[in-house]
Amino acid sequence: MELRRVVVTGLGALTPIGNTKDEYWDALVSGKSGAAPITYFDTEKFKTKFACELKNFVATDFIDRKLASRMDRFTQYAMVASDEAIADSKLDLETVNKLRVGVIWGAGIGGLETFQEEVLNFAKGDGSPRFNPFFIPKMIADIAPGNISIKNGFMGPNYTTVSACASSANAMIDALNYIRLGHCDVIVTGGSEAAVTIAGMGGFNAMHALSTRNESPETASRPFDATRDGFVLGEGAGAIILEDYEHAKARGAKIYAEILGGGMSSDAYHMTAPHPDGLGVMAVMRNCLENAGLKPEDVDHINTHGTSTPLGDVAELKAITEVFGDHAKNININSTKSMTGHLLGAAGAVESIAAILAMEHGIVPPTINHTVVDENIDSQLNLTLNKAQKRDVKVAMSNTFGFGGHNACVLFKKLD
Repeated sequence: MELRRVVVTGLGALTPIGNTKDEYWDALVSGKSGAAPITYFDTEKFKTKFACELKNFVATDFIDRKLASRMDRFTQYAMVASDEAIADSKLDLETVNKLRVGVIWGAGIGGLETFQEEVLNFAKGDGSPRFNPFFIPKMIADIAPGNISIKNGFMGPNYTTVSACASSANAMIDALNYIRLGHCDVIVTGGSEAAVTIAGMGGFNAMHALSTRNESPETASRPFDATRDGFVLGEGAGAIILEDYEHAKARGAKIYAEILGGGMSSDAYHMTAPHPDGLGVMAVMRNCLENAGLKPEDVDHINTHGTSTPLGDVAELKAITEVFGDHAKNININSTKSMTGHLLGAAGAVESIAAILAMEHGIVPPTINHTVVDENIDSQLNLTLNKAQKRDVKVAMSNTFGFGGHNACVLFKKLD
């Protein structure tokens, strides 16, 4: 069976550094940090008092007030980003065969704020189970693609992938394969997350996963820097329209890139820590290259998982050196989490959008906040430090890893 080619025809981004794909891109290239003191709740007793929140975002500017009240923030974010991506794709919703349009979405946690509020309200009461009737449908992780499908009438495959921070990358790989195999013509894919909450911040603090650089939030996310002390929690959504190449060509769609392949692996090592030798990361990149039919020397750019944790950054870069050999020093490597923070289940989609736009514009966004060299990191690697670099990117890779040892990797190619 001949596999169909799959291309990217629409992008939508709602991030801590920009509320549209264009705002997001401009902020990436300029090296803008999205970290700032938390405004959603009182952080006086919290170890970490900052995060990468969305800025100037009001859900009811985009969604009917009544409908918005029935959605957790992670679903609101999904709706806004997917609307932008669908509009960007110029897909004709009146004529497209909606039986062949699906929605495959990623979320690592889902409606955490909704769960938190309902449980806290119950605890304050007299023990009577007075829960909001929308509690469950607001909380469940699969409700975001459900709402996207309902709004647009898309009747193809519809579900959520949950693999912690690899969730939206896994969603993209599933979407790629459904179209490759001829089951769909178009799939809205990506991911969203809204974990900047009391429970989210408290939980990650308890794990000692977050940076506590409260005196300088904007410099706290510092991947690859010797003084990094944990990741910065972010929120938002990224949406990508994947489409059968012939279907896109027939309707004259703008094509951003071709998605050539996806890889998956497991560390099979620890609940939260990466394998120190990066064995699972090596495997996922090799799997992705094989799936795409590419050689290591074909890759120009890697948007790393690069969370700014002491163990994770070193393990990933060791794996890159092992997989790419001498060619590793010719690759523009970066971590856009230095600017957006870590969007958990939305990270794979948001960072893939950055990689796709790097190909379109011929510029690789920087890894900001780097000041101190880490002796455990190969000094020959080009980590695109502190300033964007011009580069004709023909092939770009995006890495995403999650608690539980989940690894996912996707490869994009500039269309010939």
